[in-house]
Amino acid sequence: MLTLARRTLIAVAALAALAGSATAAPLRVVASSVPHAEILRFVTQKLAPDLDVAIIEISGDIRPNALVLNGDADANFFQHGPYLRSEEKQLGTTFAVTAATHIEPLGIYSRKIGKLSEVPAGATVAVPNNVTNLSRALNLLQASGLITLKSGLADGQLATPSDIADNPKAISIVQVAPPQLPRSIDDVTLAVINGNYALEAGLTPATDALALEKAENNPYANIFVTTPALATDPRVQRLSALLASPEVAAFIRETYRGSVIAVHGG
Repeated sequence: MLTLARRTLIAVAALAALAGSATAAPLRVVASSVPHAEILRFVTQKLAPDLDVAIIEISGDIRPNALVLNGDADANFFQHGPYLRSEEKQLGTTFAVTAATHIEPLGIYSRKIGKLSEVPAGATVAVPNNVTNLSRALNLLQASGLITLKSGLADGQLATPSDIADNPKAISIVQVAPPQLPRSIDDVTLAVINGNYALEAGLTPATDALALEKAENNPYANIFVTTPALATDPRVQRLSALLASPEVAAFIRETYRGSVIAVHGG
């Protein structure tokens, strides 16, 4: 199995090779390995084999939005809308969203306990360290009865540990880079892990998680992102339409069986 560092180097090398090719003109899409690249391969192999797409798989701390902004890639497929909004603020730009495909439910995992009622006093809980997924994790911990967030948070306001109003089991929140969360499971009582990183680590969210986010009214649908200039490119429009198709929804349901949830009913 390729190490994270090796996979990152391969992704960077692939981008450089594509950028340096004078004749190749595929649509360069940076995507997380699971499930995003798998969904893209289904589209390009089964639904549109004539569509010239170069899928650049990444895992780790590469910033795909910066790659698109700098022209090193044409589009990316790895993130949800709230994360994109925070990235736009940091990068000082606006991207175009051309499709929404699926939800990867955030889950609570443990190798120390078998159900949430067994969480001991003083438990340590690892959560994502970026602002949007940190808020998302805190809301899942609240929905699971482990903490209560203070009232009065405005719609869309991101929660932080300072917003915890009640913590009856005195759990300790530890912030960890999202790709490292699966590795933290052995060192903490609970780990709140993004769906794609759980899948990459061999976990099955639908059966392994002690609690999962609800799909209903979930604002964290994963999206296909490009620049405003490329949003009208025929390749982008065709790929985006396919990503939102009934065929892709069926592929997601049949392949991931509740661990990834299609946003289109199909």
